Amino acid sequence: MVRSPIGIPGRLSRWLVASAVLVTLLASSSVGHAADATKDKKSFTTGSSDVLIGYVNEQIRQGWTDNEIQPSGVASDEEWIRRVYLDVVGHVPPVDVVEKFLADKDTSKRSKLIEQLLDDPAYVRNWTTIWANLCVGRGNSRRGRRVFYSRRGLEKFFRESFSKNRPWNEVVYDLVSGDGHFEKNGAVNYLLAQLQMPDDAVQATAKTTRLFMGIQVQCTQCHNHPFNDWKQDQFWSFNSFFRQMKKDVTRKYDPKQGRMVDDYLTLVRQDFSGPVFYEERSGVKQVAYPKYFTTKVDPGAEVDRRAELAKLMTTGDQPWIAKAMVNRMWGHFFGYGFTKPVDDMGPHNPASHPDLLDRLTSEFVKSGYDVKQLIRWIANSEAYNLTSRFGTKNEIDNPSAGEVPLFSHLYVKQMQAEQLFDSLIVATEAHKSGRLNWDQAEQKRQQWMRQFVVAFNTDRSEEHTSELQSRRNLVCRLLLEKKKTNKQKNKQTNKQTNKQNIPTHTIHMTLCIT
Repeated sequence: MVRSPIGIPGRLSRWLVASAVLVTLLASSSVGHAADATKDKKSFTTGSSDVLIGYVNEQIRQGWTDNEIQPSGVASDEEWIRRVYLDVVGHVPPVDVVEKFLADKDTSKRSKLIEQLLDDPAYVRNWTTIWANLCVGRGNSRRGRRVFYSRRGLEKFFRESFSKNRPWNEVVYDLVSGDGHFEKNGAVNYLLAQLQMPDDAVQATAKTTRLFMGIQVQCTQCHNHPFNDWKQDQFWSFNSFFRQMKKDVTRKYDPKQGRMVDDYLTLVRQDFSGPVFYEERSGVKQVAYPKYFTTKVDPGAEVDRRAELAKLMTTGDQPWIAKAMVNRMWGHFFGYGFTKPVDDMGPHNPASHPDLLDRLTSEFVKSGYDVKQLIRWIANSEAYNLTSRFGTKNEIDNPSAGEVPLFSHLYVKQMQAEQLFDSLIVATEAHKSGRLNWDQAEQKRQQWMRQFVVAFNTDRSEEHTSELQSRRNLVCRLLLEKKKTNKQKNKQTNKQTNKQNIPTHTIHMTLCIT
């Protein structure tokens, strides 16, 4: 049997072929004109009885009414099960699960499947990968340079957090305030990764506010914000919270190499008190003290500034971290959040559905920052269960063209590299062959991801910015251009090996369409 470099059998299962046909149909129908609004005007439900889902549906429908559009129809079970599997657990569904789901006549089967996926071990693995990528990128090396953090340690922290469904505010608190050994306390690797350069914690400031609070204060590092009231001193007030930390590298002698090598890293506290100094564009020197928006913090050396910042970030009725998480999670499932991009909230960038964002934020806080509950609200909503096909009555709902998202149909999303790899493993049942268990698959996965980083020149997992979108579209176009060549090669291989010819659009569509 011919085997691929990543350990997957050369002969794909019938499920992969069936998936290719299904995905091709979905892709072609989502590009052209499709059926307009649902013929069945009855309110759709997944079977969930949560009253908040009804509020979500009402708010989204109001947007359709205000903009005089009609939503697309409800997604077929085949389309929806693939979507929810990729979004929640990070891979396509196994063929036996699909067959069982399609045969099930229970009107609540979608809601029940969501519950099953939230309890699936793959849920933990998927969200561990997502947040590790967001925090430190995909790789643990940067073109041969020394990297002072441990991705493995950070993944352990997220794995334990998601497996226990820890409240999100506690997770953020640990990431912002943690210190200690990089393996014993994996949370410290987030900040260690931001301390790769001696930049007075500028990167840590910009990353923390953007990633966990959904605001981009980095542009105020050098000048006042051009579109709102944020001033330059606000960036440096945030920055002053991170001035009491530094990385400490412990080294040891390696007799094999005959020299000192890095042993382990710790994030430790350093003495720092008083203000930070910054320079205005006019050249005037200014000072900034630790201040969280309007809340001032004692600038004395005895105060743990990061601990104070973490408390301020994670308390209140509608803290920024709660709103940012709701917006980011909505964007994960729909392809677009309530703001574009999801990490740039503020008065200069109003939300598409402000009342819904505020209500979901409040309920998220009331739930105890329950991430699984937030996923339930989103995945059981009517909008998430619509097809990706659009028609003449909602074709203006096109955020990729700069329009405000109205969520009248599901927006086409591209697969992440990890989703592609894990889906190939599931589709080929490689993990059931006896030759590749999940531990070995994880090793293969990391090897493949390192190749991905080199091939696509990125180790980051950022939001869908126009630059990243263009890069991915270029990949898809290149794959299409090679389609004819690949078909010819497949035909030649089949003649030699008498194997089944697999459509070359299988991999292409799996990479480009969800």
